Amino acid sequence: MLTLSSRLLVVTDRHQTNGRPLVPLLQQVLAAGICAIQLRERDLSARELLTLAREVQSVTVSARSQLLINDRIDVALALEGAGVHLRSNSLPVSVARQLLGKDRLLGVSAHAVEEAVQAELQGADYIVLGPIYETPSKQMFGPPIGIHTLEKACKLVRIPILGIGGVTAARAREMRCAGAFGAAVITAILGADDVESATRELLDAVTL
Repeated sequence: MLTLSSRLLVVTDRHQTNGRPLVPLLQQVLAAGICAIQLRERDLSARELLTLAREVQSVTVSARSQLLINDRIDVALALEGAGVHLRSNSLPVSVARQLLGKDRLLGVSAHAVEEAVQAELQGADYIVLGPIYETPSKQMFGPPIGIHTLEKACKLVRIPILGIGGVTAARAREMRCAGAFGAAVITAILGADDVESATRELLDAVTL
């Protein structure tokens, strides 16, 4: 089974970069260390997303980092080696796996322990669980599920689980102590004044 090569997953949102272009920011991220990159630009058309994904992949390939495309299996298949990250209400993991094959990384978002367990049973390679803490970007998913829910999921699921939602360096350490493989972040890195420094701090936090 494939697995994440980094304990830090950077989820993109070009609307949360304080007006800075995304690709140069990702170059700064990857200059700080190896992170997996999830390209999550849901307002782009397939053609626009593919164009951006090719730019991002040129950066991730040179940094030897994994690239995952949010939910768009078609776009991922148009790129050599790119994986897919499924939304919790997307195609079933088992169907996505049939389309992707066994040689591409497949992750899934989950918002409850039961969803995490099902994702593993259906063949996901890793799970992003949350929101663990309060965060504006995840309010649509309801109140934070908390560190104890994360801990429970980590005891029941064998594949890597990354916590998301309101992540800081201190909270990343707390999640690792609760059994999480690592952390997934958006604004903690892309919204930081010093992206490289923020990335290094979070990489240190998830590497216990």
